[in-house]
Amino acid sequence: MEKLREILKNHHQYAREWKKRTGGKIIGYYEPYMPEELAYAAGVLPVRLLAEHEPDDVTDRQMYGNCACSRDILNQFIRGRYDYIDGIINAEGCQWMLNAFQTTLNNQPTLFNHYVFVPDYVDGKTSKDVMYSELKVFKTALEKWVGKTIADEALDDAIEVYNTNRRLMRQVYELRRADHPVILGSEAMDMVLASQIMDKREMNQILKEEIPKLADRKPVVDKGVRLMLVGSETSDTELEKLVESLGANVVIDELCTGSCYFWNEIFPQFDRLMAIALRYLGRPHCALKDNNWRRRPAHIHQLYEDYQAHGVIIAKQIYCHPHGTDNWMIWKFLRERNIPFHYFERDTTLPYEETRLRMEAFINMIKPYLVYK
Repeated sequence: MEKLREILKNHHQYAREWKKRTGGKIIGYYEPYMPEELAYAAGVLPVRLLAEHEPDDVTDRQMYGNCACSRDILNQFIRGRYDYIDGIINAEGCQWMLNAFQTTLNNQPTLFNHYVFVPDYVDGKTSKDVMYSELKVFKTALEKWVGKTIADEALDDAIEVYNTNRRLMRQVYELRRADHPVILGSEAMDMVLASQIMDKREMNQILKEEIPKLADRKPVVDKGVRLMLVGSETSDTELEKLVESLGANVVIDELCTGSCYFWNEIFPQFDRLMAIALRYLGRPHCALKDNNWRRRPAHIHQLYEDYQAHGVIIAKQIYCHPHGTDNWMIWKFLRERNIPFHYFERDTTLPYEETRLRMEAFINMIKPYLVYK
């Protein structure tokens, strides 16, 4: 666990060392719909671009004062934090990340770049064909960039490596379902975030060694209130740690940088690109893509019941328009089922004392009802 935390904390250094050790290329990506298996099969390391908490006095000149996450990533590029990145990919998502993608290219036009269109109506009749054609174009672009053909054998290997990682992370999350979990929410989220910036093969080896140790752990200090975390993506575990300091535990999340990242696998088939396309279209969807059949509320409720949560925290990044337009439906869904929830907005930083006061009040509100659970 400490090793993974250290890698996450120093993820820029990890990437530089990986590049020096392997001689490979590194691609940074903005959105969770990035088909990582294709890049990995080409010998390229996909790295999720994560926001930091660094003071920003440069992006105002290049982007509107909106989404703090996208602006922070741009700030890191301008300051040279991502100097090891050889290319950037934007798999169509929110407008702010697209803006960061385009503005980064204005500053560094020599970067390899590609835009992967992902259908907004992921359940549409033609969505799988559109996604499939986008993957074919992306594969061709990668092959031209790295100077080699991506063979079916390489795709099979990449799919297996990523599926193995998803299975292992599901094992970690299953340990959180127990009445007395052996792993805290902050620890599990550290592992998920680390997996998004590490070589999956290396991450899998660490997980295979550590999961048996986790299973043999003594249960963590009894955290009476079990909470679920819903909302915008995050790049740290400060909120989970704050909740734990108040005698509660986040036992499950529904975040693009959390459970949604690894929840479903690729089902192998003869046409590898179609298998990959179906996986990304069938993943638990973020607010932006859940605009047709509205399956997200049911998924949230299923996780809430499976993990026996007592309440929901909805943490929205300020200016996150997709979640801002989706929240009314989540609120309505939870109210109809008498599920207590607390909603608040934040940026990449967490105003500690204010947030602590709000979380403490919410947790204390739930405690009297636990006797009926």
